[in-house]
Amino acid sequence: MSITFDHIPIEEYANNLYQSEVCVTPINGLAAFDQAMIEQYHELGFVSVANAINQQEIDSVLGAMLDIVLDENAKGVQLQFENEARGKVEEVGRDRYLDYVRKFMWFSHLHPATQTLMYHPELVKILENLLGGEVEMFQDMALLKPPGIGREKPWHQDHAYFNLPEGTPVVGVWIALDDATPDNGCMHFLPGRHKQGPVPHWDRRDWQICDSEILSASGQVATPLPAGGCLIFDGLTPHGTPTNRSNTRRRAIQWHYVRKGTPRTTTEERMAIFGNEGKEVSC
Repeated sequence: MSITFDHIPIEEYANNLYQSEVCVTPINGLAAFDQAMIEQYHELGFVSVANAINQQEIDSVLGAMLDIVLDENAKGVQLQFENEARGKVEEVGRDRYLDYVRKFMWFSHLHPATQTLMYHPELVKILENLLGGEVEMFQDMALLKPPGIGREKPWHQDHAYFNLPEGTPVVGVWIALDDATPDNGCMHFLPGRHKQGPVPHWDRRDWQICDSEILSASGQVATPLPAGGCLIFDGLTPHGTPTNRSNTRRRAIQWHYVRKGTPRTTTEERMAIFGNEGKEVSC
């Protein structure tokens, strides 16, 4: 297992950067993802689903996550603590690590609970409809945003992080393992913006879309979810999550999927699309 600390501290940002007048009401269960939801996905860039998994599945995944974090020999796992955990996590037992972890990656194959969930039959059926064929999961991540110190993930397009050809459809699946609220860092989206294609990203508080681009946009929505709910979203839909300043946990698990056999490209090719150099833009 590789263990690091996030190099990005909690920073202030404009109060209205995550200010939405609309909170999306989720549909009830993956079985409700019908043709109308497929059309909504393509039009808005996301669908919010309550009761995607049950409490037993939530508990199994949380147990798996704890087992993996506590296993120093977990092969290939990349574990990252929050920047604000420096000087704190060293003083607590490993059983409290999850209250300081920002994220960890490359773990789903290590536990039956996560292996089963990432290819949940109802979920796979939806993904095959959205991607037009057999799917493969190519990136997994647990996002824990711990109470009080879980930093903001600035606005971005997930596709900007992936070495995939321009135009490759990517579907993200984000599952809430605790209630996700506006106070503890639920997801915010710009509906429909995915249809305009890639947005230049900048190295500011993270690899992100410029704040001014978000502040000048209209129609931002928040997507609070009960534990067990999920978000299914396009890799080009701009989204972000504010700092968790509450005393509640906001743990989530996330997978990204493409159609099986999708080729990969290089970082240079990705940056030619999502980087800002030479695009006559400023931030």
